[in-house]
Amino acid sequence: MRPIGREDNGRAKKTTYLRLIVCYMKKKIAIVAGGDSSEYEVSLRSAAGIYSFMDKELYDLTVVCLHGLDWKAAATYTGEGPITFYTDPGNKIEWVDIDRNDFSFTHNGQTTRFDFAYITIHGTPGENGLLQGYFDLLHLPYSCCGVLAAAITFNKFACNHYLHGFGINIADSVMLRTGDTISDEEVISRIGLPCFIKSNVGGSSFGCTKVKTPEAIQPAIAAAFAEGDEVIIEGLMVGTEITCGVYRTRSIEQAFPVTEVVTHNEFFGYDAKYKGQVEEITPARIPDPVRDAVQALTLRIHKLLGCKGIIRTDYILVPSDKADCAAEHIVSGFKIMLLEVNTTPGMTATSFIPQQVRAAGLDIKNVLSDIIENK
Repeated sequence: MRPIGREDNGRAKKTTYLRLIVCYMKKKIAIVAGGDSSEYEVSLRSAAGIYSFMDKELYDLTVVCLHGLDWKAAATYTGEGPITFYTDPGNKIEWVDIDRNDFSFTHNGQTTRFDFAYITIHGTPGENGLLQGYFDLLHLPYSCCGVLAAAITFNKFACNHYLHGFGINIADSVMLRTGDTISDEEVISRIGLPCFIKSNVGGSSFGCTKVKTPEAIQPAIAAAFAEGDEVIIEGLMVGTEITCGVYRTRSIEQAFPVTEVVTHNEFFGYDAKYKGQVEEITPARIPDPVRDAVQALTLRIHKLLGCKGIIRTDYILVPSDKADCAAEHIVSGFKIMLLEVNTTPGMTATSFIPQQVRAAGLDIKNVLSDIIENK
């Protein structure tokens, strides 16, 4: 073996120096999870999914968990295993305080200031515009839509009725705020049975009930109010449930393949979503013209709301005997009915968006990089 001389030492030093430069130049990304809703644990699973998807060669990643005023950075999390908060039994991750003055943290004497925040909080404060406003004040770019679009889409009733003004089909619905009451007879006369009663400001079907009988109406309203201070009573739409994701940056506008949602439960609720009690078929078994119309409509909704990054929109395809009508979104015997818009969709390995990205022949690592670099 040839002895190492000055030339080899110089080359080794240069390589080490270049590695240090690359490390220093990596953008520091906060994957922001947690929140103050019933979807807290779902959000942590999405954060673990995003951590696994992102390009580690380009980005230095840190999971940040917000829970009330308890803001912590997972200083020692490296993508191995689930994310457990410092208060969770058996937690082995070292969590350190976030400085809310500039959203930085200090660990082992070194301060980290982020270049970008990828928000994956499902619920308040990451899905309703509160966190977006804070980041706007700090001039810290983030992955999803801004304050107004987040606030509108988080309020299902306001969002759907806003979009209805642009000719998008929605179910009949009534909204109640804390202190409001409605009789069983009024629900039946205005909405009918069966109907859905759910929180207006939550997700993942917490507090959501399919109501079939008059005596179940008031308990369902109470369950929905347990999730927030607004409740929707919405007419039942019978048909095929589908969902479509899209993303838009400065460089691209992309609609993903449509997913068909088949559950043998009463409806696509929390157990179906997160406990495997559902069949998710991507691409959906729908006529090509319907697929094209759904993708175009989802892109239009993205633009009408002023969304950024990835959104996912859920629909019901209701059979219709009317002739095709673009204005009424009737295509090939189906009327496209809007369910809701989700601006921070789930990002676990089995969530809809990763499935759709794979079905589109794309690499989710590149999709996330595009959002970071070209938002």
